[in-house]
Amino acid sequence: MNATTSEPLLLSDRKGGVLRLTLNRPRARNALSSGLMRALLEALEHAASDAAVKVIVLAANGPVFSAGHDLREMSQARADGDKGKESFAALFTQCSDLMLAIVCHPRPVIAEVQGLATAAGCQLVASCDLAVAADTAAFATPGVDIGLFCSTPMVALSRNVPRKQAMEMLLTGESVSAKRAVVIGLINRAVPPETLTEATLALAEKIAAKPFATVRTGKRAFYEQMEMPLEGAYRFAAQVMTENMLDAEANEGICAFLEKREPNWPK
Repeated sequence: MNATTSEPLLLSDRKGGVLRLTLNRPRARNALSSGLMRALLEALEHAASDAAVKVIVLAANGPVFSAGHDLREMSQARADGDKGKESFAALFTQCSDLMLAIVCHPRPVIAEVQGLATAAGCQLVASCDLAVAADTAAFATPGVDIGLFCSTPMVALSRNVPRKQAMEMLLTGESVSAKRAVVIGLINRAVPPETLTEATLALAEKIAAKPFATVRTGKRAFYEQMEMPLEGAYRFAAQVMTENMLDAEANEGICAFLEKREPNWPK
């Protein structure tokens, strides 16, 4: 629950195969408190074992998508005997676990960004498989401005954005418009605010209609091969495709294509 209200930190709603998780700390600019990150982790874990969920959309209430870590919560830990070291380590480990849970999740995760996403909030967007944003949204890693370099956001950012663009964001702290974020690859598309939810849902439903096991296999293989040298990546991808060809979905899909009919995907 929110500290100042009885509202839950995270809202959950499923329509068809699309699960919508909504950050619900608008008064705190959806800062990623320990409680909110724990709620997100629990929701992702539950969704991983829910056969009805095919795609996850990560959205937020209020004008800000997420302002990153909760600095008020972090500052309180400075009163500890170790000046907060243990608390800080636990918080950043929890944050890393959350971002890894998104990347490693068997379902595609799409960020729906309605407003500003900064620091760990920008990291959250970069960690999602896809991102759709309002054309009024903006993105930044401004930790350098307060003496706290965005080192963990850097991990996700540098794996999605070309090196020099990532370094510019990290070293200057300046915000990047949604239009620019599309150009550098941080998000997939920028749309008018009034069509954001519709555009995100359309993308989610298109993916949800694809054969589930194939999508799950493809997502896992995508991230694994990205960390490999070229030769090893091709060997790995060939093994994945061989196993994929033996799957019932591939058999049905290829037969349907050759027979010029719609596939009837195995359940």
